[in-house]
Amino acid sequence: MAIPPVAPVPHPAEDRRPVGKTRSILLSALTALLIVCCIFLWTTRSSMENLAFLRQKSRASTTSSKKTLVDVTTWQTAETLAGLAVTAEEQEYAREAERLADHEVDQAFASALRQARLKAEHRVLTGEALALSQKIAQLQQLVKQDQALVQSLTPAPNTSAQGGKAAPAPAGDSDDLDVAKAQLGLDSDELDDAQDDLARASGDDSSQIQDELTAHEASMKEYDTASHNPAQVASVTERQHGTLAARIRAWFNQTDRYKSILQAQQKAQQDAASLTADHNKLEGQAELSASGSANNASDRTARLASLKDRSAERQILFIYGDRIQSNQQLASVYGKWANQVLVQHQIVLHLILRSFALILFILLCMVVCDAVIRKLMAHPALDRRQSQTLRSILQLGIQVIGVILILLVIFGTPKETPTILGLTTAALTVALQDFILAFLGWFILIGRKGLHVGDWVEINGVGGEVVEVGLFSTTLLETGALDEKGYPTGRRISFPNSFAIRGAYFNFSTSGQWMWDEIAVTIPSSSDSIGMVERIHAAVSEETEKNSQLAEQEWQRSVHGKGLSQFNAVPVVNLRPAPPGINVQVRYVTRAADRFEVRNRLYRRVIELLQQPASEQKGNTGTA
Repeated sequence: MAIPPVAPVPHPAEDRRPVGKTRSILLSALTALLIVCCIFLWTTRSSMENLAFLRQKSRASTTSSKKTLVDVTTWQTAETLAGLAVTAEEQEYAREAERLADHEVDQAFASALRQARLKAEHRVLTGEALALSQKIAQLQQLVKQDQALVQSLTPAPNTSAQGGKAAPAPAGDSDDLDVAKAQLGLDSDELDDAQDDLARASGDDSSQIQDELTAHEASMKEYDTASHNPAQVASVTERQHGTLAARIRAWFNQTDRYKSILQAQQKAQQDAASLTADHNKLEGQAELSASGSANNASDRTARLASLKDRSAERQILFIYGDRIQSNQQLASVYGKWANQVLVQHQIVLHLILRSFALILFILLCMVVCDAVIRKLMAHPALDRRQSQTLRSILQLGIQVIGVILILLVIFGTPKETPTILGLTTAALTVALQDFILAFLGWFILIGRKGLHVGDWVEINGVGGEVVEVGLFSTTLLETGALDEKGYPTGRRISFPNSFAIRGAYFNFSTSGQWMWDEIAVTIPSSSDSIGMVERIHAAVSEETEKNSQLAEQEWQRSVHGKGLSQFNAVPVVNLRPAPPGINVQVRYVTRAADRFEVRNRLYRRVIELLQQPASEQKGNTGTA
């Protein structure tokens, strides 16, 4: 006899291996990607520092394609920070910062215009600029002549004639007036173009500064007309963050806002220091020019020009001083604003600690309740199995309630009720589909063609008697296989009611209760084997004749259509060769409840036939 090969037993270390080779590679790849992302996050962390000023820079770059001559970032910074103000206190500081920034930018434009005009007055023109200057002088003279001609051709109003109406001018004079107006417009356009060319050739920035001032005033007018929503005070605003997630989000928002305000304060301080240096430099130049003009006091014209220049320089110095003071006040406002954000930071920190304390309290209550349940369930009066089941249910309930309360503290109550209900229903449908099918199967089982207590059934290959049909499960008292006597085994077996929908079950206690059963017997090979088979068939037919007729009648009544299979309940004999002789199988119809008694009677008849002497068997055969 060959011994089959024994399968190799896996090494214990291989069984304890937590992940396979593929999962190890996937885990390593994901870990590497996470490390790379963290590295890039660390290297790009500085990009978030100037996040509040990205909008103003992009707007400044799209507003003008050329470099601006007057720096308006002070106003842009204040405008951007005003959009970040949350509480009423912050909005008050934001409005004060906007006022100071607007004043500082207006003074910057005034100072730039005065300096540009002062430089233009002292600039010595040469080359192309000198030619353009001479051309402008000629064009100005020509425009004056055109204006005089238009004025001379314009008829004087005469209301005395024609009932108080002006007398119409002659046709020739009207044509000359139109020609003179057209010539005046052409010469004026040429003068404007020449002035622009002279400004570019001589480096005069007055026109560009004036255009920037016009654009700034237009943006200021648009900003003033925009609506600004009022806010509540800090103590009320921060308390509106009722969840831990909202409070943590507010914490990080305040941190970013605080950094942006500090950057604006530093910029205002740097601008003040830069303007102070420019002020001191310009003041030194003014003193040198004043000492030089004192030496030329004899020339009255030069002295008058020097006095005008000194007056213009003093006005510019005054504007510089005003701008320095505005930037200092702006830095002070930003400092107060930052302190206000720190106050709100403390409020949010207090609320975050309160949320954490509430979570810790819930966890503590869960631990205490679990200990109380363990102590109560250890009472000796309770059954051990019942106490374990009850303890598991109570512990699960406490854990579920605790998790729900913690989630409410972190995220709060859901506000999108229809969406939450829809998602929850879908999730519960997927998770509890077996219970749902079991509940729906209960309606099928309690119907007219379902199961009832006391029925003898077969479900998933298990036979038994129904003892309970519940909402979700059906309980059987197992009686063993179908080919054995149906005595209870003492085991109770429960099936989910979903078998009524997904699978099939057999109820042998319904109307008719007919079933095919069989007996098997082996007879020795002899010359009378065929006769013995016929005698066995005749004995089975005699014992089951009445049942066969009743079964055929009931089966025919149950068929409601024509052309269906015709039922026949006559016993059927199947022969199989076997080593001792011939294996005879006889199938017959009997009632399910009587199958064991009928089978025993048939076996008794067969045994009697086999034990009869050969002479009696032949006689019986002849008689039959």
